[in-house]
Amino acid sequence: MVKQADLKTDRFYKAAKEAGYRSRSAFKLLQTSKKFKLIKPGDAVVDLGAAPGGWSQVAHEFVGEGGVVISVDLQPIAKIEDVVMIKGDITNEEEIVKAIKEALLSKERKTVDIVISDAAPQLTGNKDLDQFRSFELSSAALNIAVKLLKNNGNFVAKIFQGEYYNQFYKSVKERFRDTRAYSPAASRKRSAEVYVVGKGYKR
Repeated sequence: MVKQADLKTDRFYKAAKEAGYRSRSAFKLLQTSKKFKLIKPGDAVVDLGAAPGGWSQVAHEFVGEGGVVISVDLQPIAKIEDVVMIKGDITNEEEIVKAIKEALLSKERKTVDIVISDAAPQLTGNKDLDQFRSFELSSAALNIAVKLLKNNGNFVAKIFQGEYYNQFYKSVKERFRDTRAYSPAASRKRSAEVYVVGKGYKR
């Protein structure tokens, strides 16, 4: 949990406010996508665990008018122009995949270019439990991605470092031609989060 006092001196929090982003985490996607060239104009993007919508805002900027962004979260997300919102739990994988496919068809698309996920569990203070729940969300994002991505599609998901990290990284590496771990500058130094990036899905 971030203290309000810390936010006052947080340059990414301030920059997000100035840029109109809903969360400072928007800069994590900006930095990650630019480094690895993940999201391109015209892409179809699925944002899992999207609330409050900061990553969807950035994805929409990257894809432009010719692209599609579909946002999924159990929590309600305030409307973002031209972004499709789906309310649902990403751990209900079959239900979410079905809903996303229907949304894609409504936009005359069949496959997805990239799946992104900044999903995080509600923290309990129990480090082992929090790491496991993070692993569950990251794994759900990967399972959804492999059912939707086109050949050579991309993937990025957050996971907390810990006992389950290597297992998740291996799962991504098995499915993508190039897999990297990355901590963007916008991640707080004391944070246990890391982003696993998969490029070139082996469909």
